[in-house]
Amino acid sequence: MNDSLTLQDFLQRLNLRQMLAPLLIVMILSMMVLPLPAFALDVLLTFNIAISIMVLLVAMYTRKPLDFAVFPTVLLVTTLLRLSLNVASTRVVLLHGHTGPDAAGKVIEAFGHFLVGGNYAVGIIVFVILTLINFIVITKGAGRIAEVSARFTLDAMPGKQMAIDADLNAGLIGEDEARKRRATVGQESEFYGSMDGASKFVRGDAVAGILILFINIIGGLIVGVVQHDMNAGDAAKVYTLLTIGDGLVAQIPALIISTAAGLVVTRVASDQDVGQQLVAQLFGNPMVLGLTAVILGILGLIPGMPNLVFLLLASGLGYLAWRQFGVPAAGAGEALPAEPATAQPVENQEASWADVAPVDVLGLEVGYRLIPLVDRNQNGDLLKRIRGLRKKFAQDIGFLPAQVHIRDNLELRPNAYRLTLKGVSIGQGEAYPGQFLAINPGRVSGTLPGNPTQDPAFGLPAIWIEAVLREQAHVLGYTVVDAGTVIATHLNHVILSHATDLLGRLETQALIDHLAVETPKLVEDLVPKQIGLGILQRVLQNLLDEGVNIRDMRTIIETLAEQAPRTQDPLELTAQVRIALGRAIIQQYYPSGNDMQVIALDPSLERLLGQAMQGGSDAGGIEPGLADTLLRETANAARQQEDLGLPAVLLVPGQLRWLLSRFLRRAVPDLKVIANGEVPDSKIIKVTSIIGARK
Repeated sequence: MNDSLTLQDFLQRLNLRQMLAPLLIVMILSMMVLPLPAFALDVLLTFNIAISIMVLLVAMYTRKPLDFAVFPTVLLVTTLLRLSLNVASTRVVLLHGHTGPDAAGKVIEAFGHFLVGGNYAVGIIVFVILTLINFIVITKGAGRIAEVSARFTLDAMPGKQMAIDADLNAGLIGEDEARKRRATVGQESEFYGSMDGASKFVRGDAVAGILILFINIIGGLIVGVVQHDMNAGDAAKVYTLLTIGDGLVAQIPALIISTAAGLVVTRVASDQDVGQQLVAQLFGNPMVLGLTAVILGILGLIPGMPNLVFLLLASGLGYLAWRQFGVPAAGAGEALPAEPATAQPVENQEASWADVAPVDVLGLEVGYRLIPLVDRNQNGDLLKRIRGLRKKFAQDIGFLPAQVHIRDNLELRPNAYRLTLKGVSIGQGEAYPGQFLAINPGRVSGTLPGNPTQDPAFGLPAIWIEAVLREQAHVLGYTVVDAGTVIATHLNHVILSHATDLLGRLETQALIDHLAVETPKLVEDLVPKQIGLGILQRVLQNLLDEGVNIRDMRTIIETLAEQAPRTQDPLELTAQVRIALGRAIIQQYYPSGNDMQVIALDPSLERLLGQAMQGGSDAGGIEPGLADTLLRETANAARQQEDLGLPAVLLVPGQLRWLLSRFLRRAVPDLKVIANGEVPDSKIIKVTSIIGARK
């Protein structure tokens, strides 16, 4: 009982599928050393033919090259199998060839006698032709395509990675999808690199086939005449036919495998396999079929031509063209919509409140050529992308923005679109479905033909290019996106920069209601008992206005509940909330390390600004000369920070933070002003430049 359980456990732990590949390689290598009987040779030669046919069919039914990613390894194994069978069959032919034509098995006999009619001269010519076709035409072309594809794929990797990062940052895809796409890009480069090397196996196999043929013929003559006392004519006929049969039975599978390699590297990835692409693209145009039928029909009427063959083929092509012309016409007739009923004139009615249409918080207006991008019936995916944008915005910022209302606008140009916030245009641009926008990130290595423009979201130089130039643009270093991604990225940039305006009373109330589900008592004690909804909204807007997300609503609510009995001023409450959120704010600018490289104010300048602002709540009391100097030096310091690859952060006393932030925002939009109290104790502050220091 214990022995049987032990054996069962051993079999369970023994993964036969994992051991299959090593066993196959060992068996193939052993065939080069161990002698094989004629029957075993027949089985293995037939298996070799079956494997080559299977590989060809799999290559035809794949939709993307990566669907058959193991193909380079299969190419090596099948080449090794053919060479091992060549060695094994050569041994049998030279040892037993004098006994008769079936000495090396029935398969080699059939290929040597039946396929070439027992004529070794014809067999040699057929074998040489097959080898030349394989070596010069198919293998050489497939190897060149694999080499170019490998180089282009490697050159295009940076552009593809940037496109993936752009989609991820725009919220069009999630982390899992981005990780999957990056893995696919890496697998593509490895696949084409492997195919470039694997194609050399097939070329070497073709050369080896020719050499083995002549070596076997010469060796057979020597063995037959010297060892078996055969005359030269009989030895040449017997051994040459056996050698030709052996060569053909190996060269035909090699030709099939080479064809499969050519199909894999020449196909373009799509949702159809090779057969479907051939039928759809070669026989899918009725005009082409009709013209071909007419030309063949004219040739078939010329005296002396094989009239029956030409006219028969012309009739078949003409019938196919007629069927393809007729089916769309019939379908179109059935799909015609019924005439709309004539609208009955109605008497003018009095105006009512129903005539007052509410203004959309967020709107997207598109020209008529962009309608397919937002129409589900036309496979438009922009709606799905916009839903992904709203979801990512809610996850990153902390509240759910209003839905985007999409409508067509015939007043816009056909390819134009407009983004609106509460009825006011806040962004516009153009997109061209079917084309791609190649964005220049600043380090491209060439130019592309197309329509020069600018990226509508960030203002980078860009070019609208045709789809066939997409891979070339990747190779040159462009970031390539489609029309839907252009609009979605622009929309994402707009809603992020207008997050303050998107947080209205309704959104604030919805946020409070959502928080009340988890902490009802905390929310109930704060709103409306201690502060009103309007003050809470103002505090949250102040945070959003300076790029601080409001995801940590629990800390915000707790801080407001603590400070509300002391003050109801939204600015003071915002300052206290920022101190409570200090760790998250600092991490946003300095995600790693304990060092903070910041810009600081000279102590004398701090005193002057403090005195100037004591009389009012704004920066209007600053002397004009001092204000100009402050703006100029701050802009220079921020530029130096960016040149060093550091965030432009200005560290100031708490009482100056809000006023300086508002004062410097227009002149230095990328500058972030933080208060001393917001810096965690664990951070080490390093001042890189001081504003107002005497030169």
